[in-house]
Amino acid sequence: MPNSSSVSEFLLLAFTDRQELQLLHFALFLGIYLAALLGNGLILAVIACDNRLHTPMYFFLLNLALLDLGCISTTLPKAMANSLWDTTAISYQGCAAQVFIFIFLITAEFYVLTIMAYDRYVAICKPLHYGSLLGSRACAQMAAAAWGTGFFNAVLHTANTFSLPLCQGNVLEQFFCEIPQILKLSCSDAYLKEVGALVFTIFLAFGCFVFVVVSYVQIFSAVLRMPSEQGRHKAFSTCLPHLAVVSLFLSTAVFAYLKPPFISYPALNMVVAVLYSVVPPTLNPLIYSMRSKEVKDALLKLMTRCV
Repeated sequence: MPNSSSVSEFLLLAFTDRQELQLLHFALFLGIYLAALLGNGLILAVIACDNRLHTPMYFFLLNLALLDLGCISTTLPKAMANSLWDTTAISYQGCAAQVFIFIFLITAEFYVLTIMAYDRYVAICKPLHYGSLLGSRACAQMAAAAWGTGFFNAVLHTANTFSLPLCQGNVLEQFFCEIPQILKLSCSDAYLKEVGALVFTIFLAFGCFVFVVVSYVQIFSAVLRMPSEQGRHKAFSTCLPHLAVVSLFLSTAVFAYLKPPFISYPALNMVVAVLYSVVPPTLNPLIYSMRSKEVKDALLKLMTRCV
């Protein structure tokens, strides 16, 4: 029975079989990718260059922008290249690298989103303790923990997945290398260990989501007690977009990795994957930063200085 050593490449799912539509998909995703690069690149430049934005909230936004850039650069360029050159192949080593980097970045991103909820909770519910609870050392430690957790999670899942014997061909029903699609190619019950690791990881993510929800329950309780309508509006404008993105990110990822086999369709799998791997990195700059007056002022100042 052939195992993983006999697989030299995988075949990814094409968006369409028609050449003209493949070029259309290339142009569409190129526009999305450039928008993500521009938005996140501007966030990085503005936060790095403006001393007024050297605060815990914007420090975590800087980490989020870095992760978003890496996350979307792991999946979209290869998909665009395949559409442009009318191919679906990815090497075995390239697939393993894509799985490792994607799991690393997306895990770290979710933990950074969780930390951002804690930041909002302290800022609104315990403003007098904000400086002591979220000092520079504490922020650096939390960010390092998020990145480190992502790295070890990626090592665990990549090692588990690519140690499995593969005997169901090499065709993946996804536009990038995704662990559930690789598990479908494995032999007998060898994949159960990786399934268990995936379930454990998703339960940890669900625990983080519960933490976010509990934090926002307390945040909204505090906001509703504010006497100023302007203060309530400002608090809601910074909290609701974050909660919406966390919900979309987690719900689509859980659906992609834990959905029952009888509702697994290639088109549905692709849409769900786009929702959790492409949409958040593209929209996060608009949702989190471009609506902020401080970021707009810093961006205008940076552009003026450049001109």
